[in-house]
Amino acid sequence: MTMREWIPISTSPRGRLALAAVRQFGTRSFDEVTVGALAADAGVTTGAIYHHFGSKLGLYEFVRADVERRLLDRMEGAADAAAEPTAGVRSALLVGFDFAVREGFPRLLGTPPAGAERDRLTELLAAHSTSPLLGRVLAAAWREALAAVADGADSAQARAALAAIGP
Repeated sequence: MTMREWIPISTSPRGRLALAAVRQFGTRSFDEVTVGALAADAGVTTGAIYHHFGSKLGLYEFVRADVERRLLDRMEGAADAAAEPTAGVRSALLVGFDFAVREGFPRLLGTPPAGAERDRLTELLAAHSTSPLLGRVLAAAWREALAAVADGADSAQARAALAAIGP
């Protein structure tokens, strides 16, 4: 059986670094996470980060892309399963929010992707909304709800605020 490149093997140094980065970036901002903390959490030297990912940013981008792919798959499924577009957008927002909170990703997903050419969350929401601008506004509101949770806000209240948004 062949494994895809992007799926880390958790016992390899690369896999342990990816898992450590998910934990670290899931709860702390990019600037708060140090190369030393990542290496220590993964049980490797700092050199392993540079060897496997080129830099802390390279590791962050790898982890962010993987987590975002999992998020967007769930949100797309929720949007497509709804009988009507407005309900689909609301469902996508809530399914994505629940996933991000449950998995410990509020900090990681509560900001737009750093240095990315595209914002796939905005694209997904725009495709299921009445206008591209609405997709952008909804993505900003969704990320702000996650950022609030990352800063200590009650997740049930943040979720209720998202549910009240009328796409």
